[in-house]
Amino acid sequence: MIGFAYLAALTISLGCMLLIDRRFRLFFWKDPLAAAIVTVAGVAFFLVWDAAGIAMGIFLRGDSPFATGVVLAPELPLEEPVFLLFLVVCTMVLFTGSVRVLNRRKERR
Repeated sequence: MIGFAYLAALTISLGCMLLIDRRFRLFFWKDPLAAAIVTVAGVAFFLVWDAAGIAMGIFLRGDSPFATGVVLAPELPLEEPVFLLFLVVCTMVLFTGSVRVLNRRKERR
């Protein structure tokens, strides 16, 4: 069961980001279509980036007792696309939240 610890941590973290998003209506709960497009484009971009790094021998899959061991492609573990999804969602929640905070500060002046 320890082999799924990293995947579980990523999934729980993604869920927490989506709860923050829902609470403050920052990304998916503000504009679901735009959020879906940005998320798919971001994950696709980073998967292409990973593929290039793998092809050049820069990115290698490390062995870890916390990983599932499931490989989607050579040197591309199952956890990587889930991590990239978390990365994009986390970044967009932070970005949209920051924009909201900065706009409110401007309004108060």
